[in-house]
Amino acid sequence: MNWQEVCDHPQLKNLPFKIELNEYGKIIMSPAKVYHSAFQGEIAHLLHSLLNTGKTLPECAIATSKGTKVADVVWVSQERFDVIKHEVECSIAPEICIEILSSSNSTLEMQEKKALYFAAGAQEFWVCHESGELDFYDQTGRLPQSHSVPLFPAKIHL
Repeated sequence: MNWQEVCDHPQLKNLPFKIELNEYGKIIMSPAKVYHSAFQGEIAHLLHSLLNTGKTLPECAIATSKGTKVADVVWVSQERFDVIKHEVECSIAPEICIEILSSSNSTLEMQEKKALYFAAGAQEFWVCHESGELDFYDQTGRLPQSHSVPLFPAKIHL
């Protein structure tokens, strides 16, 4: 199964789950909780207010070497958005890809997503913990703060 088939499948529309594909075309689903959505909204709002260019997107499908991954929130420049805006899944990752952790996520899973997003062209990868604390990364490793959005807080308060 590919991402276009997932998007077109009538039984997969409006599910209360986040869907991704692994490298074998198999669907991976995980339920979303209210706090997860709240963090998505807060992060998207802050990105939009701190950056006056580009687009902030929730639930963004990104083509990777291990299937389609869906970042919880992304920020993409207008130039890159012009390339991907009509695609089913992003052929190049947005500049900032953000994952919000839940109890079902593992450290290994986040390390893999980080590597996949960077390989697909991301410049930064952020992780939001259930506590609201954020970790910022670029391809060299962990950062004390985002280079792209230096005023972004290290913790989100709900």
